[in-house]
Amino acid sequence: MREALFIKQNSARWRAYEADKSRLDPDQLAESFISITDDLAYAKTFYPRSNTTKYLNGLASGFHQSIYRNKKEKSNRFILFWRYELPLIFFKHRRLLLYSFAFFLVSTLMGVLSAKYDGHFVNLILGDGYVNMTNDNIAKGDPFGVYKKMGEFEMFLMIGLNNIWVELKLVVSGIFLSVGSLYMLVYNGIMLGSFQYYFFSKGLGLQSVLVIWIHGTLEISTIIISGAAGLILGNSLLFPKTYSRLVSLKAGGKDAIKIALGILPIIVTAAFFEGYVTRHTEMPIWLSVTILVLSFIFILWYVVIYPAVLNKQFTQATPYIDDTEV
Repeated sequence: MREALFIKQNSARWRAYEADKSRLDPDQLAESFISITDDLAYAKTFYPRSNTTKYLNGLASGFHQSIYRNKKEKSNRFILFWRYELPLIFFKHRRLLLYSFAFFLVSTLMGVLSAKYDGHFVNLILGDGYVNMTNDNIAKGDPFGVYKKMGEFEMFLMIGLNNIWVELKLVVSGIFLSVGSLYMLVYNGIMLGSFQYYFFSKGLGLQSVLVIWIHGTLEISTIIISGAAGLILGNSLLFPKTYSRLVSLKAGGKDAIKIALGILPIIVTAAFFEGYVTRHTEMPIWLSVTILVLSFIFILWYVVIYPAVLNKQFTQATPYIDDTEV
């Protein structure tokens, strides 16, 4: 990007930062500092001896000093990350989150239809061993006995590691121009659709929702979010805009990694539910529904609603011109 264009696209934001610095609270100072240091890193790379780089270096130093004076409030960097930084990344890439959800939803419907019109499709996707085991459990009157075969901690650990591995593949495979992540979204969606249809075909549809989606609400949400992170990575190569592909890839990779790390607590929580809670298939319906609804509300709030509200508040306080969305 030409230096003149770089200045034109960002100068209003820099002036706003400089003018409002004394009025910002510690959290806003930190957010502004992160943005300024990103600009400074870019300027040092492409305009190392320019006045723009000197100006940004001075601006960043001023913000650093302001944050240092408030270091007690800013001591917990992790809280800042989950409270502000990750939600703002979700908002920045909201369209790719929507695309990931759409691909997954369509793939799930494909799985449902395939299972409905092809009697062998469920066996092909889920495996004969799993289908035969579940049929045996249904005959015994315990259709979800698979969740009771292991001890709580053993299942929690195994499921947690597996889900982290799935997340890693969804994100990293995006480097193949997003095709890898799309493939995995389609595969997981088809698997979910055929899996869910199998229980409905056995007359266990509602019961399966009340049992499986205790952990499934969070687990499926992380698959969709991980898929979006993979699309961010791939699209940074496909659509670099005014940046070089290397710079665009670094920016996209940074956001993808932050998302992957940021949703780890959700993955661990889903694994905890599957290991310790889902096995209690006899729990009251109201309790199961409560867990399902609260999980859904949390995901909707943290990934969609809160990022939009936060972005509106942050934009009003310090206008941000985003030209790096990929």
